[in-house]
Amino acid sequence: MAEGILRSAARGRFEVASAGSKPAGYVHPMAIAALAEIGIDISHHTSKHMNEFLDRSVEVVITVCGNADQACPTYPGQVSRHHWGFDDPAHATGSEDERMQVFRRVRDEIRRVFEAYAAGRSDASYAS
Repeated sequence: MAEGILRSAARGRFEVASAGSKPAGYVHPMAIAALAEIGIDISHHTSKHMNEFLDRSVEVVITVCGNADQACPTYPGQVSRHHWGFDDPAHATGSEDERMQVFRRVRDEIRRVFEAYAAGRSDASYAS
C-alpha cells in the first residue's frame, strides 16, 4: 500500500519502489481493494525482497512496518532514511469486514503521512 500511495502522491516527480525484508510473495488482496477504494490501482504490483535493490542507487529509504528500519541495509547513494511504524494490516484478525477496516485505517494513516512527505519533497525541490 505504501508504494501505491507514495507513487500517487509523488505524481511522477520522483521514482518510487518498494520491497520488504520478508516479502509475502504476493500483494494482499485486501490491500488491493483498500487502495482501489481511493482510486489507486496496485493490482499489477509485485512483492519484492529489499536485496533486489542493493545494486541500485537509492536516495531515500522509507521503512513502514515493525523492525524493517533495523533490517534494512544501507543502499548506494542513500542520502536519508525515514521510519514510520504503521501497523501491518496483513496481521489483522477477525471477520473479513473487521480485517478490511484495519486495511482502511492503515491506508488512511499512510496516505496522510506520505502525501505530506511528497508535498515537502516538492517544496524542497522548488527551493533549491
